[in-house]
Amino acid sequence: MANENLPLSYKGHPLRRKDNLIYYGTMAEKYIIMLQVLSSKKQGDLAVADKVSVQLQLTDPDLKSRDRVVKKSEKDSLYAAMDVASVWLDRALSGK
Repeated sequence: MANENLPLSYKGHPLRRKDNLIYYGTMAEKYIIMLQVLSSKKQGDLAVADKVSVQLQLTDPDLKSRDRVVKKSEKDSLYAAMDVASVWLDRALSGK
C-alpha cells in the first residue's frame, strides 16, 4: 500500500504511459526517450508489442517536434526497445 504513489521506473528513470506512447526519463533533464508501440500481436489474452519506435529527444520546448529528435530506431520487442533506450538515455545525460 505504501508504494501506491511511487512512479514506475526502469534503471533509475521514471516511465509514463499514454495509450501507445511511453516516455522514459524526466522533462527536468536535457533528454528524454519516447517509445511508440507501432504494432502488437496477441499471445493468449495479452497484446504484446512486436514493433516499437525508439526516439532520443531533447526536452527543449522552444524546438519543433521534428527538431527535438536526436536519434531514432525501430525494435521488434518492447524489451529490446527499453534496452536501447536505457543505454541512449544514460549516455546522453552523462554527456558522452
